[in-house]
This record gives sequence, C-alpha cells and structure tokens, in this order.
Amino acid sequence: QVQLVESGGGLVQPGGSLRLDCAASGSIFRNRAMAWYRQAPGKQRELVGIIFSGGATTYVDSVKGRFTISRDNAKNMLYLQMNSLKPEDTAVYYCWGSSDGMTYWGKGTLVTVSS
Repeated sequence: QVQLVESGGGLVQPGGSLRLDCAASGSIFRNRAMAWYRQAPGKQRELVGIIFSGGATTYVDSVKGRFTISRDNAKNMLYLQMNSLKPEDTAVYYCWGSSDGMTYWGKGTLVTVSS
C-alpha cells in the first residue's frame, strides 16, 4: 500500500524556519513530480509548490524566495524548507504524489506561525 507520511510541523514564531519531511513508502514517485499543498483554517487547499522528476521546481507567488522544495530519491523523501515564516503560512501542509493515474495524499502536518 502506497503511503505518504508528513512530519516536522509545529509551532514557530514569525520569522522562524521549519522543515517538513514527507516519507514515501516505496519508490513509485521516484521519476514523478511531487508537490506540497496547504490548507489554512476556513480556506481551500492550495498548491505551495511542485518539484518535477528532474529537480526543477515552481512555487506559488506567496512563498517564492522563502520556501524550497527538494527531494532525495534514494531515500524516497520529499522536503519543504520554510524560512521567514509569516502568520499567514499557518496551515495544515500535505504531501502529494501521482503515479500510473493514481494520486496520493498524506494526512498532513500542522504548521502554526504565531508569537
């Protein structure tokens, strides 16, 4: 069974940093794009950024220059480095992957940015 499991969320002060990890069971995403999404309280889930199989990335404007997505295919891991965090970054963050026409979501990890 394919699983995506996020970790690393928590409470951080504005201006702080946090790294989220996503562990994939197996290697089915190794040559596929993967992504991070987030859902803030009372809002729809939104795409944060995508990393393609070759390593190229794209981000939503609100996180450009602050967030970085990376992957370690050998370890079946996806990462989201978040710097200069703002209160509006508070959300549940989800890992996403797709393979053979199926999409997979993790259960999410909560990030709270507050003083």
